[in-house]
Amino acid sequence: MSESSVPPPLILVHRPSSLTYMADLLNRNFRVLTIPSSSDPLPIFLSRHASSIRAFVNIGRLPVTGELLSYLPSLEILVCTSVGLDHIDLAECNRRGVAVTNAGDAFSEDVADSAVGLLISVLRRIPAADRFVRSGNWVELGDFPLGSKVSGKRVGIVGLGSIGSLIAKRLKSFGCIISYNSRSQKPDIPYRYYPDILSLAAENDVLVLCCSLTDQTHHIVNREVMDSLGKDGVIINVGRGGLIDEKEMVKCLVQGVIGGAGLDVFENEPEIPGELFGLDNVVLSPHAAVLTAGSLNNVAEVALANLKAFFSNRPLISPAQLN
Repeated sequence: MSESSVPPPLILVHRPSSLTYMADLLNRNFRVLTIPSSSDPLPIFLSRHASSIRAFVNIGRLPVTGELLSYLPSLEILVCTSVGLDHIDLAECNRRGVAVTNAGDAFSEDVADSAVGLLISVLRRIPAADRFVRSGNWVELGDFPLGSKVSGKRVGIVGLGSIGSLIAKRLKSFGCIISYNSRSQKPDIPYRYYPDILSLAAENDVLVLCCSLTDQTHHIVNREVMDSLGKDGVIINVGRGGLIDEKEMVKCLVQGVIGGAGLDVFENEPEIPGELFGLDNVVLSPHAAVLTAGSLNNVAEVALANLKAFFSNRPLISPAQLN
């Protein structure tokens, strides 16, 4: 059989029914097997094809556990379309010799835009103002409550990677004073570094969370951090819901311990604490920071490039660190 007649590798794809943006691109380049949304249990479905599946494209956030990996004995690469990999058993992938990639910088720009949008929305009370007008309260009650300036705010960024750096760049244009906390101090970065989040919160008006969720960062924003941030402080979260102790955050918002929050992510999505719905100092978004046509196109291109690189024995575009 000639090299040109060798069939392309079989790619397993999981995606929510609403996310079809990558289908054509993958179908043009590989044999694609899509996990059905119903019918047979997943283990039975996978067992029929397990020996042929060499790559798995995980669109969305299907948990990839050791048990799931055990049904895919021929798997060589797992391609994820998220930046965070807290839903992946990386240790088991490493043990099995399965390469893992993420979205890299594909949607960093849009997440940074969303973080800034959430901050402006909270400080200037834009959603609350919209409700005030639509409800007729402007006519009946007159003046709307005061908002807060964005310009000049002291902003502490937790996680100064690709997204965090772009957030800092945007907020510098507003005259904001930027500082950060990260796993280690970044060389040649002009912003002040704080080695712990507690001191970062004490010295800033705003905390922006855009770091990865790990065992070390789970509930990194706890009650002590929120007390330190103070009654005028604002939290913006475009990272993962588990970065914040959500129950304590709700208490702090209701009791006025902190001044507000802009949240794109939550601990038990899509479930959201009902107490947040009635708070005008809270802006809620349905994990949508990455959801633009441009970002989805970028993610598709990165995923395809990783697959092509892997099966051509070239370096991966956005490899994940497994240990």
